[in-house]
Amino acid sequence: MTIGEFFAELIGNKILIAGVLAWFIAQVFKCINNVITEGKFSIERLFGDGGMPSGHSATVSSVATMTGLVCGVGSVMFAIAAILAIIVMHDAMGVRLQTGIQAKKINDLTLRLDRMFNMNVTGEEKLKELIGHTPLQVVAGFALGVVVAVIYYVVTNNV
Repeated sequence: MTIGEFFAELIGNKILIAGVLAWFIAQVFKCINNVITEGKFSIERLFGDGGMPSGHSATVSSVATMTGLVCGVGSVMFAIAAILAIIVMHDAMGVRLQTGIQAKKINDLTLRLDRMFNMNVTGEEKLKELIGHTPLQVVAGFALGVVVAVIYYVVTNNV
């Protein structure tokens, strides 16, 4: 396989492109949401975790939906994609959400201790709080991923 053939196959992979496209759109929505809610643009929202909508959910639901459309919902590939999507979305609402809540509490406690004992805690020592997602953020990401996959499928197949 030549490099040209490799890139042609890569670019022609509708399942991969749908997933990347859904992730990118979710991240752009996060940036817009941050501008609306915080009044400022943050490049970290374009690449960071957490927030509305869930980029993880958008990605995996788009991949699963496109796999079902391309390979059929009775295929082994769809079954694998769907199960992995469920696991990722469940994890985003469970372990990762709780990790973010714990990080916020630890950061608050550290700030209080810093004020009480003048510990000079730096910003580098602060834990990342936006890690997981609320159920609403996951559902929004899921819906976005399905819509992106269906639209991409229709546009690329001229249905």
